[in-house]
Amino acid sequence: MAVAAPQVTVPFLSPPPPSSSSSSVAYGSTSILLSRSRASSALRLRRTGPAATRFRCAAGQTGFFTRLGRLIKEKAKSDVEKVFSGFSKTRENLAVVDELLLYWNLADTDRVLDELEEALLVSDFGPRISFKIVDCLREDILAGKLKSGSEIKEALKRSVLQLLTSKGNKSDLQLGFRKPAVIMVVGVNGGGKTTSLGKLACRLKNEGVKVLLAAGDTFRAAASEQLEVWAERTGSEIVVAEGDKVKAASVLSQAVRKGKEQGYDVVLCDTSGRLHTNYSLMEELVACKKAVAKVIPRAPNEILLVLDGTTGLNMLPQAREFNEVVGITGLILTKLDGSARGGCVVSVVDELGIPVKFVGVGEGVDDLQPFDAEAFVDAIFS
Repeated sequence: MAVAAPQVTVPFLSPPPPSSSSSSVAYGSTSILLSRSRASSALRLRRTGPAATRFRCAAGQTGFFTRLGRLIKEKAKSDVEKVFSGFSKTRENLAVVDELLLYWNLADTDRVLDELEEALLVSDFGPRISFKIVDCLREDILAGKLKSGSEIKEALKRSVLQLLTSKGNKSDLQLGFRKPAVIMVVGVNGGGKTTSLGKLACRLKNEGVKVLLAAGDTFRAAASEQLEVWAERTGSEIVVAEGDKVKAASVLSQAVRKGKEQGYDVVLCDTSGRLHTNYSLMEELVACKKAVAKVIPRAPNEILLVLDGTTGLNMLPQAREFNEVVGITGLILTKLDGSARGGCVVSVVDELGIPVKFVGVGEGVDDLQPFDAEAFVDAIFS
């Protein structure tokens, strides 16, 4: 059986799910206790929601995860309207570009470029990138390479696209070749971390992937409940902590072990929100990473940092600190639909060399969109 997408086909090799007469252990409401240090505190594996109605992906073959990452991006390209509408406020900020270039002439070059530079700064492209782009445009204009407003705009779009693709070219999920692939999601409080993880689970489940959620946020009381709601919505299973003294590293290691033993395709690991300046909590992330790696060498495959897009360039110190501590492999930028500071996407990629994997462009389940540099540039400079 196959799932079709534009220009991509991924085979699904597993048989259909068992019938409703299957045992309650597989499809009923189950609770498996996993003791910790022989104490009363424990972890439980919870099955939520009805059994999946799609065929399960066979992830045991080399290249499956590579194709899965590409499939997700290809499907997102058919939904470019979400990206376009999600960056409407940034696009409004940059609408002045068209006004400046509409009646451009060589004598107005300095004035036009100064105002263009200001428009980029207001949209949080950052001083270094804004100056760099404008200086390149000025050189090409004075050299006679750009002779009209439309040519200048196209050169501007190419410059931004080049910045995004030269340093952040691995925007597909890099999930390796063994199952389960492990994705750990980190970030500060209030950035939309748990919601982003839930939306990612939904996107993966829509492709027939067998997903296990790990509620590693053991500090915020409502975090596990919030993730359990997402497990229910997506028909996924979830491992949560029982008791107040179970450490996040224990929850994640048990979840990954369960994912390995029971043939899950992907384990999505939530973590507690923390300030990047809190040394002890940042060290806990290191412990979580090591605990996962003890179960599956070189896991997690992806460590995704969730950043609040409304903070603009203020996200850079956070990203630097998280990257130094645990080694970030990709970024999820959220709440960009409510911000006119979409230029921060370019800034964070250029400053850190870390690719953007997903962008949040709305509150809907499908509004966590795989990042596509070309679609982004078209959306903000339309």
